[in-house]
Amino acid sequence: LFKKLYDLEGEVDQANVDQLLKALGMDHKVRVENKEYSTLDLSNGQKKRLALLQCYIEDKPIFLFDEWAADQDPSYKKFFYRELIPEMRRQNKIIIAITHDDNYFDVADKIIKMDMGQAEHLTDKMYTELTSV
Repeated sequence: LFKKLYDLEGEVDQANVDQLLKALGMDHKVRVENKEYSTLDLSNGQKKRLALLQCYIEDKPIFLFDEWAADQDPSYKKFFYRELIPEMRRQNKIIIAITHDDNYFDVADKIIKMDMGQAEHLTDKMYTELTSV
């Protein structure tokens, strides 16, 4: 995460940014002005929320989240998996979310389990067995 927002063409829609900051619970902590964050003096979880904000602003077709929710409080983790990811899906984003948190495996369209460096796609039956343990 850098203080300056890179890889943005044209002007940033400030109303949209302000709305996203509020949705991410960051509007009381940071502002975006002239394509820069007002501060990066934030917790790890808050920095991840700013990185998520940048994903929304850049509007790329693929989002990759590697243990993104690990530093979030339980209510925000739930918000991320139950509301934000489904919203990204409605926007036709491809979401790759790496997580060890099996409480949210049901959000996934596909689950790939890594075992000793080997990828294994889980069928519905395997998923049910994995989550019922």
